[in-house]
Amino acid sequence: MSGKDKGKSGKVAEVFPKQEKIMVENINLVKKHVKPKKSGEKGQIVEVSRPINVSSVKLICSQCKKPTRVGYKLTPKGRDKKVRICKKCRQEI
Repeated sequence: MSGKDKGKSGKVAEVFPKQEKIMVENINLVKKHVKPKKSGEKGQIVEVSRPINVSSVKLICSQCKKPTRVGYKLTPKGRDKKVRICKKCRQEI
């Protein structure tokens, strides 16, 4: 939702709950200089994905294909299961 990759989307690769960050594929790419490991090998510059703050991202609804906030509702059968819903189209995610 914000930053240099605003408007882009991708799959969540890793979650870091203690730092409140997530890693998204091909988002927040930075260049990292890598030293050669063996003699005769060349050093190189590699693009690596870095974690971003959870507050900078939104979930994309599978039904309406729009970024949305997440709501919750209880299932009608026995009210024993809580499911996530899209706040825009009210469909289950």
